Amino acid sequence: MPPSETNGSEHGTDADTDPLTIDYPSHPRVERLLATLRDALEEISLGFDRWEEPRVYGPGMYLAIVAGPSLEAFADPMGANVWPDGGRDPLEEPGAFLEAATETAYTCDGAVVISVDGIVSQQLVRFRMDAIESDLEYEPWMGARHMSALDVSTRPDVIATLTLSEETGRVTVFEDGAYDSVEREAVGGPWRVTEA
Repeated sequence: MPPSETNGSEHGTDADTDPLTIDYPSHPRVERLLATLRDALEEISLGFDRWEEPRVYGPGMYLAIVAGPSLEAFADPMGANVWPDGGRDPLEEPGAFLEAATETAYTCDGAVVISVDGIVSQQLVRFRMDAIESDLEYEPWMGARHMSALDVSTRPDVIATLTLSEETGRVTVFEDGAYDSVEREAVGGPWRVTEA
């Protein structure tokens, strides 16, 4: 399997047909948010060095960028799994965000929801699949977190979902039923510092 793989299509641009529609997937601030979140997941992946050990799980994370004021129609609170104090604005406080995201990746379960304005919701959630009708194909490497992220990415009010695999360190971005996945060995791309 190649280190990075892409599948599917890109979001359509409603802005081409309706000048009053905000095309969040191509909005510069949302694009910057998505890149910042992906970079954070890659840094968390690179910060764990025991991926090759048997029966060892690393940090895992599920992020969702959502447009809209409420998730009540398709998500439930994930119990006591909450975002730590601080670090809720990845664009304005990337260091504090990375610290809180790292803690969350090691200690919490559920999806972290980030609004399109870039603010992290304190409550982690479990997305319900009852309203999703999709004929998406799952890859053999996809676990429950990845399958959920792929499905949830097709919701109209979800801009993108991202995952960090706790089993392999793979980082994946899902948008509108498509994905771009980078295996741990390729995380960081040309900026990755490797030991010689």
